[in-house]
Amino acid sequence: MDYYSSQISKLIEELSRLPGIGAKSAGRLAFHMINMPKEQVEQLASTMVQARSQVRYCRECCTLTDEELCPICASTERDHKTIMVVENPRDLGAYEKTGKYNGVYHVLHGAISPMLGIGPGDIRLKELMERLQRDVEEVIIATNSSLEGETTAMYISKLIKPTGIKVSRIASGVPVGGDLEYIDEVTLLRALEGRTEL
Repeated sequence: MDYYSSQISKLIEELSRLPGIGAKSAGRLAFHMINMPKEQVEQLASTMVQARSQVRYCRECCTLTDEELCPICASTERDHKTIMVVENPRDLGAYEKTGKYNGVYHVLHGAISPMLGIGPGDIRLKELMERLQRDVEEVIIATNSSLEGETTAMYISKLIKPTGIKVSRIASGVPVGGDLEYIDEVTLLRALEGRTEL
């Protein structure tokens, strides 16, 4: 039995299709939207439609942008000889928040996963290899420390090493605030191997 009218139920159903939004969160969002001023709801809907129609892949790094080049690739202040390879635009955003990386990025939009049927041709590796034809000195592989991320990192490393371009991998290990007794053996081994002198 439906508790709400068909319009409210439909709105809840549509919102619950979003990642990370369960039925309860969808209900809260739906009722919040219904109680918002009409102009705000129209602005929200218009912004979503515009974003969906105008956002595309950056010609250079494949992140999402509404211009031909994203602001990072268009910047003359960035080091275009250093490329950090990440799995998705959210990872790019995480590194940008540190304010410490001055190179450019390449977004793969996924990771190699034979179990899920995702091969090298399903992610943006061809575009990366095309970029490496230009003046590039280092590729930093910053994929996740998951099985898929490690597989992708190894594959990219094997592709790039014959070109003579330096290939590095981000360090991984013990997270800040983590208790050693709760950390898995692979992470502890990585932390030990990636240790730095103080």
